[in-house]
Amino acid sequence: MSGPLAGRLALVTGAGSGIGRVASKLLSRDGAIVVAVDRNGKAAEETIQNLNSQSDNSSFEMDVSSSDSVSKVLEATIEKYKRPPMIVVNSAGITRDNFMLKMPESDFDAVINVNLKGTWLMLKQFGQAMVDHKVSGSMVNVSSIVARNGNIGQSNYSPSKAGVEAMTKVVAREFGRYNIRVNAVVPGFIQTPMTDTLPQKVKDMVIMQCALRRFGKPEEIAEVIAFLASDKSSYMNGTSVEVTGG
Repeated sequence: MSGPLAGRLALVTGAGSGIGRVASKLLSRDGAIVVAVDRNGKAAEETIQNLNSQSDNSSFEMDVSSSDSVSKVLEATIEKYKRPPMIVVNSAGITRDNFMLKMPESDFDAVINVNLKGTWLMLKQFGQAMVDHKVSGSMVNVSSIVARNGNIGQSNYSPSKAGVEAMTKVVAREFGRYNIRVNAVVPGFIQTPMTDTLPQKVKDMVIMQCALRRFGKPEEIAEVIAFLASDKSSYMNGTSVEVTGG
């Protein structure tokens, strides 16, 4: 398949829905071979089945917060393709919203483990594999505008995403010598299963605070991910790109 990512192996976490699913679609559109992973293995498989592609795509069930789970998927990917991905998109994320005084410690831990630790595990293990195989490439992390603005009821989610942005800058400096770029996309409020659960009054408030007066679409984030994955962004490293509608 032709395209700016023709023949490149791309792995996407959180690929079973939302931004991760659409990112998988657009990376495939641009010619990449896609490995879709999600804690819901069936959803990841559905993502692959819906790709309009003749490439040898794959799907795996994976828990990004588990070192063993990440390691097993990495090994399975290398075993099948004889190389690690040169594009890694860290889109997996969860919410457990509640006011801080009512939030169980377990909900704080769960969000940090998936959103922050999960991103760290992916960067560490897949980055090491890229270095070992002398594979250059691009790693794209998905943050959130609430990392910068804060959001009531998200004393777990907001700092988890702020950590992702800080980690992006650090790892970009460390991996740059290997010609591995690490960037982040910072979405505003996007129409996904995660935001579908918001109360209508919260949605209305968000819309009024956005200059474009609407929620974003997953495709509008995925296009930026595809750009950061490609050589079109070859001198961008350690950057966090806001896509918020203003």
